Amino acid sequence: MATAATLSATDAEKLSHFKSAVASLPQIRQGFRNFLPREREIWLYKPRRSLSQVRTFDVVILGEAQYIEWSKIQTPTDEVVVPYDSLAPTPEDPVETKKLLDKLVVLKLNGGLGTTMGCTGPKSVIEVRNGLTFLDLIVIQIETLNSKYGSNVPLLLMNSFNTHDDTQKIVEKYANSNIEIHTFNQSQYPRLVVEDLMPLPSKGNTSKDGWYPPGHGDVFPSLKNSGKLDTLLSQGKEYVFVANSDNLGAVVDLSILIMVTPKTLADVKGGTLISYEGKAQLLEIAQVPDEHVNEFKSIEKFKIFNTNNLWVNLSAIKRLVEADALKMEIIPNPKEVDGIKVLQLETAAGAAIKFFDNAIGINVPRSRFLPVKATSDLLLVQSDLYTLNDGFVVRNPARANPANPSIELGPEFKKVANFLSRFKSIPSILELDSLKVTGDVWFGAGIVLKGKVVIAAKPGVKLEIPDGVVIENKGINGPEDL
Repeated sequence: MATAATLSATDAEKLSHFKSAVASLPQIRQGFRNFLPREREIWLYKPRRSLSQVRTFDVVILGEAQYIEWSKIQTPTDEVVVPYDSLAPTPEDPVETKKLLDKLVVLKLNGGLGTTMGCTGPKSVIEVRNGLTFLDLIVIQIETLNSKYGSNVPLLLMNSFNTHDDTQKIVEKYANSNIEIHTFNQSQYPRLVVEDLMPLPSKGNTSKDGWYPPGHGDVFPSLKNSGKLDTLLSQGKEYVFVANSDNLGAVVDLSILIMVTPKTLADVKGGTLISYEGKAQLLEIAQVPDEHVNEFKSIEKFKIFNTNNLWVNLSAIKRLVEADALKMEIIPNPKEVDGIKVLQLETAAGAAIKFFDNAIGINVPRSRFLPVKATSDLLLVQSDLYTLNDGFVVRNPARANPANPSIELGPEFKKVANFLSRFKSIPSILELDSLKVTGDVWFGAGIVLKGKVVIAAKPGVKLEIPDGVVIENKGINGPEDL
C-alpha cells in the first residue's frame, strides 16, 4: 500500500481549487467523495499511451492505491476458481427450489445507451430476436421462474441519468406481468478536463455531456444510497445476481456466486481472476504494466476472463458500503467532448471480489457469456445457431463445433438499422467457421454460409448475394465468384 505524500504549495493550491469546483456542482452525488483525494493525498497522472489506445493515464491516489506486483500474480487454483461441473446440483424438490428463489433478486446493469450500434435510448430495448428486446427476454425469463415455482424473484434495473426517463416509460408495459420491477439510478459524476483536471461542468458545460455514470462498480453504493438495499433485506431477500442487460447468457443459476468463463482470442481485453497474496482478485488491463500487456492478452497464461456476472450476499454489501470498505481500483477512461480531452474515473463491479470474505469464481461454460456489443453479435443470436425457449436464448445442438464462428462486418453494417436492411433474412451459419464482410454488400434470403467465407465488394460497386446460394470456403468479390 502506498503512503501519503506531503503536498507542495502548488499541488495543495490545485487540490483546493479542485475540491471547491466539485463542491459548487449541485448535481454531485455523495458517492463522488470516494473519488476525491483525502487530506495529504493527491492524484498523480502520468501519460502512457495515445487516446486511441487502451490507456492514457496511470491514476495513483497516494495513500489509497494498491499496486499490483507482477511477480506475485498466480494462476488461480480450483479452490479459487471452481470448475462448474464440480458444483452441487440444485434441489430437485420444487419446494426447496422456491425457498432458494424467494431469497434472490436479479439486478441488471441498465445504464448503457445503444449509441455504438446506432441506436438512441437504453441498449436494453434493442430488438434481439423474434421482435423481442433484451428487456423483454429478461422479463420473460424471470416470469417463467416465478410461474414454475410460485416464487417471487424481483427485477431491479440500475439506470443512469442517460437511461432513466426512457426506462421508466418502457417498464410500464410490464405492469401486468408476474414480476415486480424496480428501478434506481446510479451516481452522476463530472468529467474531468485532462489539461488541468478540473470538472468540465465548472467550465461552463452544464449539459449532460459534462457528466458520466462512473461504471458498474458503482452498483454497490448506489443500491444502498437508493434505499433499495434496506428494502430488499427487510423483505427477506439474501442474494443479488448482478449482470449486464446485454448478456443473453446471464440467466439465473443458483449454484453460482461470481462467474468467469473460458477465455478466447475475442476476449483478450477482458478482466481475469487471479490469485494475489492468497485472495481472489480481478485484474483489469488498465492495471497491467506496459511491458506485460501482451502477456495479459495471452490465452495461455490467463485462460479465463470476467463475465461481469456476480452473485453477492446483500447483507455483506450493506456491511461493506456502510464501513466505506469498497476501495476499488479506479479505471481512467479517456473521452473527448466538443474537442476537449476529458477523463472519466470509473470502477468495475468485479473488482469488489477481494473485499468479500470467502469469495470464489466459477469457471462456467461459454454459454453463460453471450453479450451483444455489436451487430456481428446480433447476427449470431438472430441466426439458426440459436433458438428461443421461454425467453432463454439456447444454442442449437446441431452445431458440431463448440465455438461460435468469428464474424467481422464492415462499417456499412455498424448501425442496427443498416444491418437489418442489408439482410432479407439472416443466413444459416451452423457450419460457418468465420465470416468477413466489407463494402456495399447485400444479402438475399435463404443463404447458407459454411467454412471460411470472405465477401468483399469492390469500391463503388454494390454486391448482391442472391437468394438461396450456398457459399463454402470461398472469397467473393463480385457476381462472377458466386
